[in-house]
This record gives sequence, structure tokens and C-alpha cells, in this order.
Amino acid sequence: MTLGYETFGTGAHKVVVLHGWFGDQTFMAPMRDALSADEFTYIFPAYRGYGASKAQSGACTVEEISADVRALIDSLKLDKVSLVGHSMGGKFIQRITVDAPGRVRRMVAITPAPAAAVPFDEQGWGLFSGAAQTLGNRRAIIDFSTGSRLSGAWLDHMAQASWNNCTREAFAAYLLAWAKSDFHREVIGGEIPIKVIVGQYDAAINEATMQATFMTWYKNAALEVLPNAGHYPMNETPVALATSMEAFLRG
Repeated sequence: MTLGYETFGTGAHKVVVLHGWFGDQTFMAPMRDALSADEFTYIFPAYRGYGASKAQSGACTVEEISADVRALIDSLKLDKVSLVGHSMGGKFIQRITVDAPGRVRRMVAITPAPAAAVPFDEQGWGLFSGAAQTLGNRRAIIDFSTGSRLSGAWLDHMAQASWNNCTREAFAAYLLAWAKSDFHREVIGGEIPIKVIVGQYDAAINEATMQATFMTWYKNAALEVLPNAGHYPMNETPVALATSMEAFLRG
């Protein structure tokens, strides 16, 4: 079994890009006009139960995603790649780096979940755990994570896209994968260069959270706060995100 995926670009630098809880392999479409297609080849897999892999079922764990992505890299006959991950994908790229550090050149973590468990309170957990079966919860989460400042039509679109692009079972299972798993002790002291990018208006994945996690754990970490963005800078500030991301990937 191989994950479904899309590619973009023909460049020598291969970059595997992992989407977030609400995304699929198309999540970076708004910023593709700003990507350097002659310099990079971007590979966008979809997790089991999502998008191009929607028909595939599985355990939906961090470990399974790491194995699936490494199998995809092998099937494409790639030796070494850079990794980009958004939100829960930012947690998953860290697992891949723990499991196969020799295969990874550089990492970019965009509004990422840390490698530790997420400390939800009872109300927050109710909102997130109810999102698998309730469209309104998904909309509320997107609104909260972008600073409650964006177009209602866009919030509706993002929530509906998420509702359509994955199975309810996979969506529920991946919440446990990114929120409850904890392997942060395994990443401490990691030397692979990593850039962490967060949005100015992200209510939870913010500069303070990153300073207490990624910036403490990794030896070669850089942090940038994007102005006028929340949790979805690929939608909110696509050109700025592409520019920042590629500048770091170039090294």
C-alpha cells in the first residue's frame, strides 16, 4: 500500500509536505504560485482516510504515518528529503526525523503541534473531540485558531472542505494521534535544522508555546512569527509563507 499523493515542481531539492487535521494533499494550493517549481519538487501525501488516500483505512497513529511516509519516500527512490508539516503534520515530521534521521535534510514546521501531549482543558477537549461529528465545531476551531477576525464565508468554506475531504473515523483517530501522543524526550537535542513558523493571531500555537517546546528541544532551531496570519498562513499570507519556507530550505 502506498499513500495517495500529488507532486508540484521539478527541482532537485525534494520536499515532502504533510498536511494538518483539517487538510489533505491540496492544502497548499493557495500558495503554489509563490513556490519555486524549478528549484524544488514538492510531494504532498494524504494520510489514510484523507483526500487521495480516503479509501485507505488504518490505525491512524503517529507511528503509522511515519512508516507510511517513509515507505512513500522509498517508493519514489529518494535518498534524502526535507520535511514540511502544518499543524498536526508538524508533529508527524518530528516522528519521521526520530525514526529516520539520516533521511532528512531540513524541517519546516508551520503552526505545529509539539512532540508532547497537548494540555487541553475540559471545554477545549469537548470542542475538539466533538468536531468529528459536528460541522459547527470545526468552524469554531478554525475561527478560534485564526483570531476570530476572518470572513465568515471563508470559515464556512474551510469547515466544509474538511468535512468533505476525510472520513469521520480518521478525523477522530488523528485527534488522538496529534493531541495525546508524547515522544518529546526523543527529539531533545536533535541537530537537524528546523524552522518554526507561527502566525501572529494563532490563539494556541503561538510564540510562547514554541519557545517552551521547539526552541528548547532542538539545537538548530529558528522561529518566525508571520504578521497578519493565524493558524492557516498558507491561506492567510501565502506569498509570505512560501518566501520564508523556501529561504530556510535553501540553507
